Amino acid sequence: MKADVADFKLAPKGKKRILWADNDMPVLASIRERFKKQKPLRGKNVSACLHITAETANLARTLKAGGANVVLCASNPLSTQDDVAASLVKDFKISVFAICGENRATYYKHILAAIDHKPVITFDDGADLVTELHTRRKKDAPRIIASMEETTTGVIRLRALANQGKLKFPVIAVNDAASKHLFDNRYGTGQSTVDGIIRATDLLLAGKKVVVAGYGWCGRGFAMRARGMGAIIIVTEVDHIKAIEAAMDGFQVMPMAEAAKIGDLFVTLTGDKNVIRGEHFRVMKDRAVVANSGHFNVEIDIPALKKLSKKVNRNVRNHVDEYVLKNGRRIHLLAEGRLINLAAAEGHPASVMDMSFATQAFEAEYILKRQNKLTVGVHDVPMEIEQKVCRLKLKSMGIRIDKLTPEQVEYLAAFGEGT
Repeated sequence: MKADVADFKLAPKGKKRILWADNDMPVLASIRERFKKQKPLRGKNVSACLHITAETANLARTLKAGGANVVLCASNPLSTQDDVAASLVKDFKISVFAICGENRATYYKHILAAIDHKPVITFDDGADLVTELHTRRKKDAPRIIASMEETTTGVIRLRALANQGKLKFPVIAVNDAASKHLFDNRYGTGQSTVDGIIRATDLLLAGKKVVVAGYGWCGRGFAMRARGMGAIIIVTEVDHIKAIEAAMDGFQVMPMAEAAKIGDLFVTLTGDKNVIRGEHFRVMKDRAVVANSGHFNVEIDIPALKKLSKKVNRNVRNHVDEYVLKNGRRIHLLAEGRLINLAAAEGHPASVMDMSFATQAFEAEYILKRQNKLTVGVHDVPMEIEQKVCRLKLKSMGIRIDKLTPEQVEYLAAFGEGT
């Protein structure tokens, strides 16, 4: 079995972590049991460019149980849990190409290894694998039945590709599923971002002015959690509707140029580039903390920060680099500007990833059933899958809900009744 991981001696610890996460992923476990019996993915090569975490390991186990030949590579150089990667290879016989801290060359070598697997279905988190299939490895694109995209940044890239008429195969925007972004992005990113920041800094959030750049589902989730810990929340936005929503949720809203002068902690969650720039760094307080929870580290203009600095003190604390500006102030950049919740913490809790990965497992089965009917483009997750995932999650939580009576069904479908 081909693989490239940091250290196979870490496998026992990784196996414990995988099985611990599995305890909190009952929906995915139920799918895995059915997949074992029915083998809906039998003989299909599948490559997944995802964060190599315990939760992802349980998705890979489920796909393998369904008969797929699975290869994993990392979707971020700092998000790999090396013990999980080792266990996947040693204990679960799943090929993994991922090492935490790998350089750019190794990162892309691993993505190419996943393409060398000759997949017919791909899973992506950030669209790096799909991008390779549209650039350096175009010859492999015709083999792809469909791909799935897990995160906002990736969906943005893929919709741009589709709008330019350059997308070569169908893509399912898993990120846009209500069963994903309403829960994974809001509750998962919200909690794990706070977790990563506190692990990296030991910062007390109570009383701090926390600047939240972007009020999408991830921004909403983080703002909600930080406020719950006593932080004073300031939101920056470019979207008028989201700005009104933030204001009506009780948060201060202002441009980054103003927020930069008063913030203690800055977190970007936008999916866009250079949200915090040189002009913002110049006016920040001494020892301001800057972090990113978007997929790519481009949200923070790190080259501009370097240019403004006379010295950089690396690892003044684990995952903290201190940039000493020419004006003497210090900026503390967390996790090299990479996504803080995975670089300095463990990513989303297993319970919320249970829904996101259950959606992807169902979607893989759906793709194979409809492989000749899916058109090239970016597709939504079918509502039947959304409802199925949520129904199973409610059942696992011991929660029951009402059903419409025949009279209510008739009323909702009728036109005649009124005042």
